[in-house]
Amino acid sequence: MTDDTAVDVPFSIRDRAVVFPAAETLVLADIHLGKAAASNVEAPIDDGSDAIERLQGLLADTEPATVVVAGDLLHSFSRIPRGVERDLEWLIETVDAVGADLIVTPGNHDTMLEDVFPGTTVGEYRLDDGETVVCHGHERPDAAAERYVVGHDHPALAIEGRKLPCFLYGPACYEGADVLVLPAFTRLAAGSTVNGMSGRDFQTPLVRTANAFHPAVRDDSSGETLWFPPLGELRRLL
Repeated sequence: MTDDTAVDVPFSIRDRAVVFPAAETLVLADIHLGKAAASNVEAPIDDGSDAIERLQGLLADTEPATVVVAGDLLHSFSRIPRGVERDLEWLIETVDAVGADLIVTPGNHDTMLEDVFPGTTVGEYRLDDGETVVCHGHERPDAAAERYVVGHDHPALAIEGRKLPCFLYGPACYEGADVLVLPAFTRLAAGSTVNGMSGRDFQTPLVRTANAFHPAVRDDSSGETLWFPPLGELRRLL
């Protein structure tokens, strides 16, 4: 395991989100508003308020000009659970309050997004750096880029009996482009344990060879990002 200075990347990892300083952009994925209401069991947290309060903290810390949600802003495919429209309005107001633009690249769960979200949606969003394209990741992107930022798979890393949400960074892993897979922003997502996963186990077509992807975990106690060797090497160490 290494510290966050050992992997040369143009972004900074935060609470299940990533900041691109050059583009003044905060990117997060898989908020899944309404997941708690759609669950058959009592959820340990209110997913809407938890996500938005954490987003408020990120906005205060990073002061982005743009906030991009890389898909699955909503959870339910077929109905809008009670409280989701309220939480969505709160989320929009939270971003507006800091003067940032809110962009959503719809995911496979966002089938009803246009019914409740009045803001900007686009299938793929290119950051102002000109090099990075954000999309949900459930489909192959149309736009060419040097770097793709996606969600969809909810990666997590199992370490010493603990399952931790993780980021996966694969340099030149998709048609010569870098790929960054974000963990789910909602804390209600169990996550897919990537320790033993191969490329064919991922739902996103942007991960073809999992062995080359570096996991990264945010240490909340220290505020540091812990980078690990690529999965192909890490499996032999864990």
